[in-house]
Amino acid sequence: MGTWKVRQGLLAVAVAGGLLLSGCSSGGGNTDRASDSSGKERRGTAPLPAPGPASPGTGDAATPGGQGEQQDGKQRDFAPPPDYLSTFALDVDTASYGFARRTLAEGRLPDPATVRPEEFVNSFRQDYPRPEGDGFSANVDGARTDADGWSLMRVGLATRGDSSDGERPPAALTFVIDVSGSMAEPGRLDLVKESLAIMTDKLRDDDSIALVTFSDSAEKVLPMTRLGDHRGKVHSAIDAMEPTQSTNLEAGIRTGYDTAVGGRRDGATNRVVLLSDALANTGETSADGILERISDARSEHGITLFGVGVGSDYGDALMERLADKGDGHTTYVSDSEEARKVFCEQLPANIELRARDAKAQVAFDPKTVKQFRLIGYDNRAVADDDFRDDSVDGGEVGPGHTVTALYAVRMRPATSGHVATASVRWLDPDSRAPHEESNQIESGDLEGGLWNADPGLRTTAVAAYFADALRQGTSATAPEPMSTSTGSPERQSLPGAPSLAELARSADELSSDGDDDKSLRDLATAVRQADRLTGGYGGGGGGGEDEGEITG
Repeated sequence: MGTWKVRQGLLAVAVAGGLLLSGCSSGGGNTDRASDSSGKERRGTAPLPAPGPASPGTGDAATPGGQGEQQDGKQRDFAPPPDYLSTFALDVDTASYGFARRTLAEGRLPDPATVRPEEFVNSFRQDYPRPEGDGFSANVDGARTDADGWSLMRVGLATRGDSSDGERPPAALTFVIDVSGSMAEPGRLDLVKESLAIMTDKLRDDDSIALVTFSDSAEKVLPMTRLGDHRGKVHSAIDAMEPTQSTNLEAGIRTGYDTAVGGRRDGATNRVVLLSDALANTGETSADGILERISDARSEHGITLFGVGVGSDYGDALMERLADKGDGHTTYVSDSEEARKVFCEQLPANIELRARDAKAQVAFDPKTVKQFRLIGYDNRAVADDDFRDDSVDGGEVGPGHTVTALYAVRMRPATSGHVATASVRWLDPDSRAPHEESNQIESGDLEGGLWNADPGLRTTAVAAYFADALRQGTSATAPEPMSTSTGSPERQSLPGAPSLAELARSADELSSDGDDDKSLRDLATAVRQADRLTGGYGGGGGGGEDEGEITG
């Protein structure tokens, strides 16, 4: 079993106003104060400094080492060369996994371009220790794979949950609903309407809702309305929605943001929630072009976008780009059960914020690490030098979230000691003050076997290996094992990959060993469906001795 090395920073982050539905709560706590590297006041123990980019000549893959360097008055244990740094924006989207499950259930393999491993991994909540205050806990563990010399290393970040007293500011939510012709298919507009009705009944009297619909043009069908005694009015507006004509997504988002700005309430959570199959075919159809038209609403008012995708034909790339560049998140629903989960459980965590522009940086020690690869996060890469540039966009993370990043790591033979330092940096949602938290992992923490590790790590591994197999597509022959960082990610299999049949058995075991978790049963079902569709091929990734260096 991998050993947890937990260091929970108790950080002074003022919590952004947010939507917390009844029945969701978690404890918080008060802590002592200190100062972070920016000079701003913060709580808790000072974090280990994240390694910055190395100066030329401080070390390379062929000649590991290099002298430690000064930062914040502290001596580093090592100064990694740039190729031993991995930096990315945090991501809590789950749409890729949900859409893949829907596609497999319909007897089709998902397009490999729509498979994002980090969204598979982050579809399963992890039991990471939570910080007692606001901010993140940083956790690192790992275990050996079945490929000689290769391990999987997991970086787990977690935020504090909802307030125990259930108090929260009111919410002002603008729902932008696609009523184009493509939404007539069962499981689209009908599911959206059912979801909205659920949400309306769950909200509090002091919350407000606005409704905007769009097809070839957009219409504000309900101005920002406090619920109170007006729930019937909201339900009537929802019931009246019918699918018509083409999809002018640009008009819908522009009108939605105009409505959100016009109905903005001081002291409330102000958000836009897009519900669509994202099959734009009229007006501006590119994500960048659409977002350019509402950039002022995003930058001046901080109104973020939460995308909920529906439909068997789904504009995955467009929705993901909208959410990423709109400072928000995206998920996917295919049935009533998933809709209830999203709107009764996930939506609060995707609306309220614990952190803005959150980024992670992992610095590998070249003395002990020969190769490494971040699994997924292809669209979330951040330049290493931009880790502490707070003007560079990161990810937004809400209360009770867990964020997982998984690395394939190959150790140098006959070495031991420090493996990596993982750091997370974010901005306070209100003050925009920067904070950091870090943790380290040693070679001894990677000695246990992967399939004997704790359930959370095994779940992460099954999800990652599953996504990796789907990214190989329908090739009848085994893909090339991952070799260098410049190779196509679709043609790099993970080391020690089991077959899909073995992955399905592992998911079944995880479900039966725990609380008979439905999410794990669903995972096992999806893996078996993929196994049938690929004719039994899946897995066998190598990690052979003749591979080149992997540096990120």
